[in-house]
Amino acid sequence: MRASVPTTPPYPYSDFAKVNMATPYFQFFTGEVPSTQDFAREHLDGLPVVVVAPGQSEGRGRTGTRWENADESLAVSVAWRPDDSDRRPFSLIAGVAAVRVLGSDLDLKWPNDVMMDDLKVGGILVERSHGVAAAGLGLNLYWADPPAGASGISPNPRFFSHRVLGARWAAEFLRLVDDEGWPIEEYREMCTTLGRTVVWEPNGSGIAAGINDQGALLVKTTAGVEEVHAGAVRHVRG
Repeated sequence: MRASVPTTPPYPYSDFAKVNMATPYFQFFTGEVPSTQDFAREHLDGLPVVVVAPGQSEGRGRTGTRWENADESLAVSVAWRPDDSDRRPFSLIAGVAAVRVLGSDLDLKWPNDVMMDDLKVGGILVERSHGVAAAGLGLNLYWADPPAGASGISPNPRFFSHRVLGARWAAEFLRLVDDEGWPIEEYREMCTTLGRTVVWEPNGSGIAAGINDQGALLVKTTAGVEEVHAGAVRHVRG
């Protein structure tokens, strides 16, 4: 395990925006850990913490379901202390950071899936409690025999470095967190949910028409426009 923290400018920056970070942070590169979310929170002190790992043995999704590691994976989490008044949709911000770093071949499915060719290649988990927030990104870098509906982002098992991708995503995410507001128009362009028929529990259905400033999905239903703030949304094919 290796930890580093910049103490003088220039701080880590996005390779895409070329903007120096306003806030330095600790960065850990580890082997497989039970959960990068838990690791990041446990090591959080004064500065934000980034942990980058090749996988998790007890990774979890948004609903608590277990995250399945691909043959080559990336698990990265950021823990920090946001202001109590900061209620931006961090899961959507994390998605924008992922597409910026990984490229335009990827899309986002509201609220937390990273997609490629309509197959899931990654997921985002944001947890917030007791003044601490943790944002995690799990990616399938390579998967020789993925389950239905999933894929890896490359057919080459050695094409990506999980360390490089994890560090770049974390830097981009923290840069966006440091900014005011959030890139809602960019998210809308990346989101393949918009314009599609969607269903959600317990019995909602309609056409995904927009994303509001709070990150909620706006769905046109027979009863009008409904705001969906959380929950599993499924695209209907056809």
